[in-house]
Parts: sequence; C-alpha cells; structure tokens
Amino acid sequence: MAKPPNVVVVGGGHNGLTAAAYLARAGVEVTVLERLDSIGGAAVSSRLFAGIDARLSRYSYLVSLLPQQIIDDLGLRVSLARRRFSSYTPRPGTTTGLLVDNQDAAATEESFAQIGAAGDAQPFAEFYRRTTLLGEAIFPTMTSPLPTAQEIRAAIGGAVWSDFVAEPIGDVIERTFSDDLVRGVVATDGLIGTFASVYDDLAANQCFLYHVIGGATGDWDVPIGGMGAVTAELERVAREAGARIVTNADVRAVSADGEVRYVVGDREHTLHADLVLSNVALATLAALLDESAPRPEGAQVKANLLLRRLPRLRSAADPVAAFGGTFHVNESLTQLEDASTSAAAGKVPDPLPLEIYCHSLTDRSILGSEFAGAQTITVFGLHTPDRLVASHGNDNLRAILRARILASLDSVLGEPIEPLLYLDAHGAPCMEVRTTADIEASVGMPGGNIFHGPLQWPWLDDEGADSPAARWGVATSHDRILLCGAGARRGGGVSGIGGQNAAMAALEILGLQSE
Repeated sequence: MAKPPNVVVVGGGHNGLTAAAYLARAGVEVTVLERLDSIGGAAVSSRLFAGIDARLSRYSYLVSLLPQQIIDDLGLRVSLARRRFSSYTPRPGTTTGLLVDNQDAAATEESFAQIGAAGDAQPFAEFYRRTTLLGEAIFPTMTSPLPTAQEIRAAIGGAVWSDFVAEPIGDVIERTFSDDLVRGVVATDGLIGTFASVYDDLAANQCFLYHVIGGATGDWDVPIGGMGAVTAELERVAREAGARIVTNADVRAVSADGEVRYVVGDREHTLHADLVLSNVALATLAALLDESAPRPEGAQVKANLLLRRLPRLRSAADPVAAFGGTFHVNESLTQLEDASTSAAAGKVPDPLPLEIYCHSLTDRSILGSEFAGAQTITVFGLHTPDRLVASHGNDNLRAILRARILASLDSVLGEPIEPLLYLDAHGAPCMEVRTTADIEASVGMPGGNIFHGPLQWPWLDDEGADSPAARWGVATSHDRILLCGAGARRGGGVSGIGGQNAAMAALEILGLQSE
C-alpha cells in the first residue's frame, strides 16, 4: 500500500486546525506544530484573573466570517448567538446617543432624530442595504477558488464597486451622511486593526469589506462558551480525523523542499513533508525560510474587564441595550481622524476611540455561578500603532493606555467604571490591557498585527491564476509551501477560510479529493 501524503502545518491556530481537519479526513498524514502549550492561537478563552471563574475570549471575540459550509463539512458543534442591537454610540458631551436596533427600524429612526441626525436615518438604511449586496455576492465565493475582479464587479454593479472598492471609503461616507457621529459609526468598520485614514488609500476599504460581508449579512455573532469553544471543536474534529497535534513545538526552520526543524524541550526533530502549510505571519514564515519580509504593524490595544454590573450611562438609554451590541466611544469621524493624526505623530490618542462588546449579556456560560450579576466587557482601542511601543516603552505605554481607556469610557458614563471592577484573589482590579507588543509576545503576531499583514481583496486580478495555490489565494514563492492562516488572500478574522482554502489547494496539488 502506498504511503499517504505527508503535510506539516506550522501553527495551531484555528486556521491551522481547520486545514488539518480537512486534510486528515481526506487521508493525508497531518502533523500540526504549535509553539505554545495549548492550541488556538488568538482564538482562545482564558481565565485571566487569579481566583476568578471567568473564561474570557482573550483576543478574538466575535464571529462573522466563519462559513456555514465549514461548520457543516467538519461537523462542528458550535453555537453562535445573534445580537439584537447593532450598536450604541453616545454623542460626546451630551446626554443623547444613537441606538441601532436590528429588530425595530422605527425605534432606530427615532434614535437618529433624538441625536439631531434625522436626515441620516434613511441614507444609513440604504447604505447597509448596499453592503448587503456586497455580502451576497462575495461571501458565497469565499470557500471556492477565487473569482476575478471582473466577475465580482459584474455581480455587485458598477456603482457599488465604485463606492466600496475603487474610491476611498471616507469620501463615500462624507457625501452620504451629514452628521459627524453617524459618519464615525460607519467608518469604524474600516479601521479595526488597521492604521489608516479613511481618506488616504484603500486599506480602510479592504478592512471595511471584511467587516460587512460575513454570512452575506455582516452580522457579528457571539460564540457560546467563548472563542475557545470554537477552537476546541476544531481541535476535536482534527484529532478524530487522525491529525497529530504537537504542542510546545518551537519551529526553528522551514526549507523550500518541505523540511521542517522544530524543538520540543531540549530535543530537536526534523520532518520531511510533501507540503508545508504556514499558519504563522508572513514575516515569521520568511524568517523560518531565512528570507526577509516587511515587518507588519498592528494598530490596536485590547482590554478585558470583569464588572460587578454594567455602568449607568449619561443618557437615558438602558445599559443592557447600549452594551448589547457594539458600544462606540469617542468615535465620531472627526475624532477618528484626529486620533490617527496624533498616533502618526507618536502621541497616544486622547480621547482614545473605543469599541466595546459585552459577551456575558448574550452568553452567561463563560461565568461561574457565583458571578450571577457580573458582566464581562471587551474593549478594542483604535489607532494605537505598534510604533508607540518604541517611543514610549511597553510598560509605560500599557499604563498610559489603561488610563486612556478608563478616561474615554468615563467620558460617556454616568458613573466612573473603575470602582465597578471585580477584585481578583490578590486584590487587584480585574482589568487586563494588551498592547501590540503583548500580543506579539503571547501569540506570535509580529507587530501585534491581527491580520498577519495587509488585508487583500478576496478576488484575483483579471488575468487569473496558473496554479492551485494561486487559484485558492494561498500561494507563496515556494511550490511546496502554502499559506493557511490570516496572511492568506482571504485571511483575517476567525473564519477558518484560510485553512479551508489551503486544504483545498493542497488536495488538488496532491491529486486527492476531499470528503
């Protein structure tokens, strides 16, 4: 009997596990090498606070881009809960705020009127009707070979293409909406993890697209059990299919002919693979190949808090509704652009623009029974590029960002938030702040870049592609090495798409068929 093909997956994040599961189910001998002592990469749940039974989604937090096809193909037992409210955005310096209710269009219109932006209500609804056209055309293609730009343009129409692909998203937002706050609510989707002005180039457009096409609707769902529950399911199906997963495996070198050297403890090992799938950042892969690549730059600070209860707001809005979707703080378009300008000049933005999510309002399973009234919130601060680490020092920067996060929150709350923090077993407040440097040290993302590098359009240039790896968007300059993580053409976010795409290309290269 012929020996089955052998594939090594470097990196045990969710995309690597996805690829491993698909390949093992197709009869490939798969070894996954993970540097840390547990799998999952950035898609994990952790008990962050001493003596506190709370499992927080430490880095990744919501799910939008995971296709139902991957769930069905692999038999994943995952539960994703839809949130009723899209977002709440207080108007700084006032007692009003914009509440976007997914289930009540009239209430949303009334909220626009209450903040003095009644004229933007219908343009807002129409704008997101048009982004749905993007999702309906693009998202179904994400688990197939890449379409061409011409095919996507034909599917969405020239006007939608012009507004969302060809022209800086800031220009489109500015001519569509009159109110600065409303403009900012829309612009934030182009800036999560991306350090850019919405006016300068198309980097914000690419980020925006990935934030609005998920599931063809753009909805962002809460993973029941935390993000670690998703990764645990991927690990389960990969192991059950026969994949070998090695933790504490420090990969030291990869060669173009498929040799992988790694160390576990004090022992060095070598594997010879027919194909190597890289689930690490592009810059990390280049270093393993003894090549050079640009160092990416992340642009966010992540904080996790455990509160005794939700804080009161300055406005009359119900905190359960306000924190039930995305809570935007100091994110008018002017504030976002000012923050970008400050950060580019080496200054920490003040006020710091924040995006806040309350997992526990939707999913109480992440908290122990003794925390019946508690709430977890995840804070994602924008425009804090990795260059600030060098100019401020990481420990000092972390302290500054902690203070800026609390101050930014307090500016729209009816009471200070810090006294609401639980204390851990050592009496320390339950608030963790992770800079780009902390993210790099913890999960190996150079520069703290959560996308492993610049995002790309999820389609080919019109000249097409001449290899399976290129057709699936997972090619490198080496025929036997494929990308399977966030650095793949359609990578970024918790999606499994990079892993599925790499597995499909690998099966084609190996002459096998998937189940």
